[in-house]
Amino acid sequence: MAVLKVKFTKTKRDKLAQILWILNWVSVVSGIILFSLGLFLKIEIKKRNEVMAKGDINSVPNMLISVGVIACIINFLGGKICYDCSDANKFSRWKLVMLPYIVCTFCFTFCILVGALMCYTMRNELEESLYLGLRDAIKFYKDTDIPGRCFLKKTVDLLQIGFRCCGNNGFRDWFEIQWVSPRYLNMASKDVLDRLKSNVDGKFLVDGVPFSCCNPSSPRPCIQYQLTNNSAHYNYDFLTEELNIWMKGCREALLDYYTGIMRSIGIAALLIWLFELSVLIGVRYLQTAMKNVLLLGDLEGESDGWLLENSFVETAKYNINIIKNLGKANQI
Repeated sequence: MAVLKVKFTKTKRDKLAQILWILNWVSVVSGIILFSLGLFLKIEIKKRNEVMAKGDINSVPNMLISVGVIACIINFLGGKICYDCSDANKFSRWKLVMLPYIVCTFCFTFCILVGALMCYTMRNELEESLYLGLRDAIKFYKDTDIPGRCFLKKTVDLLQIGFRCCGNNGFRDWFEIQWVSPRYLNMASKDVLDRLKSNVDGKFLVDGVPFSCCNPSSPRPCIQYQLTNNSAHYNYDFLTEELNIWMKGCREALLDYYTGIMRSIGIAALLIWLFELSVLIGVRYLQTAMKNVLLLGDLEGESDGWLLENSFVETAKYNINIIKNLGKANQI
């Protein structure tokens, strides 16, 4: 028994073909939108690749870009097919092509759904990439004279100012690394020498943060050094008073930023998937209705259209048998 059978008159078939022709052109636009969203996300990731570790974070934008290009090609072809299907004589040239076209379109539509879901599942990979990338960027913050690292200080400073964040997980990350370049240390100073000798690695560690961590909206001058020393500042308690530096870590800030972008892209991709799925269903109805009208031989008469010629169970068994037969043929 056919699934969701619908009876079509010639007028209904013609109207369906015309509507699908228009919708396929709209789908071309949706493909351009998918391509643009993927390209936008790729550019946004590339902007901050210096603070991201290499990984699979480009898989989502690459997927969206590829699907967008394929959408434009497939829907352009679909528009031509649907336009010709308004004429039974022209349909005959597409009769053998339409079923493979529908199968390919179904696979492509499934890829859109996968791309949309990937926007919601790549958070863990992005978080790990940001954690490792920011850790290294902060570690090499002081290396302004070393090729390949000389721009990291500027990158981190602009990042902390732009995203109102400090450190990787928080401002205390700066306490654990030497972020002051050795060229600016007075080696004749006893305090500097004592700090260098105070740890095994011989690093100049201070309970301070770079200027880019300062909150310009704070009513008091920025407390950038000796953040944990209450006696060093007037009317100050670092345990109870909200510090006038950014409290949020840059990993969290960037993760929130990219998560918001990917959530919006995911919603857009899901809407496009639903639209493409509805167009695909319409094309399937048109294909079966036109096929049946040719079998009946009455081009002006009524014909049935359906999604599946047999039930879901029978269709599944039929396809499984085809796959089994292909496997046996390969063994021979």
